[in-house]
Amino acid sequence: MPVDAPYGAWESPITSQAITAGSVKLSDVMMVGGALHWVEGRPQEQGRYVLCRHAPEDPARSERDGVDATPAGSNVRTRVHEYGGGAVAAAANGDVFFSEFASQRVYRVPAGGGEAVPITPDGGRYRFADGVHSADRDTLYFVCEDHEHPKPKDVVNSIVAVRAGAGADADAPPTVVARGNDFYAAPRLSPDGTQLAYVTWNHPNMPWDATELRVVPVGGGAPADTAAHARVAGADGDTSVMQPLWHPTTGDLYYLSDESGFYNIYRAAGGEGGAATPVLPMAADFGGAAPGWVFGAQGFSFLPDGRLAAAYKKDGASRLVVADVSAPGAARDVQEFSMEHGLPMQFGGVLGAPGGDLYFIGGSPSAPSCVYKWNLTAQGPAAPLACSSSLSFPDAVISVPKAVAFPTTLGEAYGYYYAPKNDGYASSEPAPPPLLVKAHGGPTACTGAQFNAGIQFWTSRGFAVLDVDYGGSTGYGREYRRRLRKAWGVVDIDDVCAGAQYLVAQGLADGARLCIDGGSAGGYTTLGALAFRDVFKAGCSLYGIGDLCALAGDTHKFESRYLDGLVGAYPEEEAVYKARSPIESVATLSCPILILQGDEDKIVPLNQAELMHKALLQKGIPTCLRVYKGEQHGFRKAENIQDALDSELAFYGRVFGIDVPGAVDITIDNM
Repeated sequence: MPVDAPYGAWESPITSQAITAGSVKLSDVMMVGGALHWVEGRPQEQGRYVLCRHAPEDPARSERDGVDATPAGSNVRTRVHEYGGGAVAAAANGDVFFSEFASQRVYRVPAGGGEAVPITPDGGRYRFADGVHSADRDTLYFVCEDHEHPKPKDVVNSIVAVRAGAGADADAPPTVVARGNDFYAAPRLSPDGTQLAYVTWNHPNMPWDATELRVVPVGGGAPADTAAHARVAGADGDTSVMQPLWHPTTGDLYYLSDESGFYNIYRAAGGEGGAATPVLPMAADFGGAAPGWVFGAQGFSFLPDGRLAAAYKKDGASRLVVADVSAPGAARDVQEFSMEHGLPMQFGGVLGAPGGDLYFIGGSPSAPSCVYKWNLTAQGPAAPLACSSSLSFPDAVISVPKAVAFPTTLGEAYGYYYAPKNDGYASSEPAPPPLLVKAHGGPTACTGAQFNAGIQFWTSRGFAVLDVDYGGSTGYGREYRRRLRKAWGVVDIDDVCAGAQYLVAQGLADGARLCIDGGSAGGYTTLGALAFRDVFKAGCSLYGIGDLCALAGDTHKFESRYLDGLVGAYPEEEAVYKARSPIESVATLSCPILILQGDEDKIVPLNQAELMHKALLQKGIPTCLRVYKGEQHGFRKAENIQDALDSELAFYGRVFGIDVPGAVDITIDNM
């Protein structure tokens, strides 16, 4: 018989400690020397990242059947663009190269193990990412950031070559291969090793706005000036081109382009111009969840037999496409696979191996993400090889999301609704449950329906949750993604408010107990919704933006002109910035706000949180600021992840008068 208790006061086995205790973050599935590898982010080890090798027979294997392939204590993470990604590269012989977070030096680990040896200079001047190895030259080609002059406007980005062999001079500066533009990404070598493709763009564009794909010969003394390199795609200045990849046998260059309105896969024969061919024309994005933010993402790949493999989403679930692209024109013999063929509901980054085996990271609303193996010929259920969490929770406390579309100012917006779920409890309250609306970061990114213990933490306690893909989110085509152009702080706020009001009208949420949270850009949407609308009764900003003017003048290079497209040119349109800055509208704020912030954040600096907190204190609004030492943009340490969740729950409990079982003590000023 379920216990009768108010919504929000249900006890749950999904505690903050349980979420972090046995969990890791999985990414970067790759083959190194014929063996499966992946990268783990470990909250219990101060958030460090480790390259792991699949070794189910090794006595020293972890609970994920992996052994560390990078040295003890190292942190495999690059700071290029601050968001990183692509911190590991591998040679065909099994040598591994990785960026060490503390020094930003690249280290070489010989095949089979051994001492890690630096191959790039010390001193922190250079940062490297997205490397590719040339066996012919024993050279690595990287995206490089030169921080000799650390002000964002003075940081220099380029494509460089670094000698990788045992006799390489680690103190020698890297050799520049491509320079002259503001940003570079995705250096990719042709199969014969003679050409290097790369993506480049300039301020004020972001990679999802407008980029170019260029190709430069390597090894022959070609000039490093980007303007001298062959332009393959992106000449119109209004097309986003990403994720180049050479076909291993035909030598054709493939890439993603949004020129059709969606990120589709194109072929440029020969890699140096010619007629581009859309090989899988579809009204679907193949770029992955949030293309452009981190290095190393690849929404399509080639199998050992030369066929194309790509993933996209349809009706909230991932689908695998396998097709023959050996002949000119569109792909032939196109096959699609999904859950009915044994694949998990969500997956991406498909990696092919001999024998028809495919490896990828995937999951479902009720199961944590795992590294999976699935055979294209045999099919059947995908086999989990390494799971992100050793803990499992009963179905009785797992809320399965429902994809929803709701009316808003520009038509429809989208999201995932999670109903309260805990079979051990019921509520006889006449009112519907409190609702927590979540605004994702980016803002040019998206949410998804994969297992999210941080959401189940709330639903298993009696909260409903709406995870919103507001206008400007990725995965719905270019037109939807561009809704935020000059409209950040308007469209996103309209949509999170419309989503909450839609659920209230449906009788699924209590209009008197609506709260909202979000991190980074989602924190800005949170603060904006609280300042400029009268829908929510409380909110929590995690490393969020309160002052757009301060952000425009005090952030890292990658995003230093992002606001030009989202808000307007600065300082020319300073009035718009001020009008959309929550800190400038404290007079309209009237509900309690919790602020959570890392003290080493270079993207949204600590002063943003401190200024917002000070303004709230002066206004007399109930507020609390919690600062986490040693954290950057996003919390990676277990103790801080736990405190953030527990503090937010206790905060809403105090605000809404809910007697939360085991609530942590939290000091709320002005309350």
